[in-house]
Amino acid sequence: MHEFKVQDMTCGHCAGTIEKAVKSADPAAKVDVDLTTHSVRIESAQPSDAIKRVIAEAGYSPESM
Repeated sequence: MHEFKVQDMTCGHCAGTIEKAVKSADPAAKVDVDLTTHSVRIESAQPSDAIKRVIAEAGYSPESM
């Protein structure tokens, strides 16, 4: 389980963009977004650094929790 705080994720469109980016790296990933707390929880076989990188490449600033 990978957990990130993404302070610049503010709306449903942001959440969808992050989910799409994660699934581009791992189509089997399960992504749980909580806009209220700006947190993203991801179940993926990919390493945390790889997931963090695709979120950053999508234009967001993920911080490991």
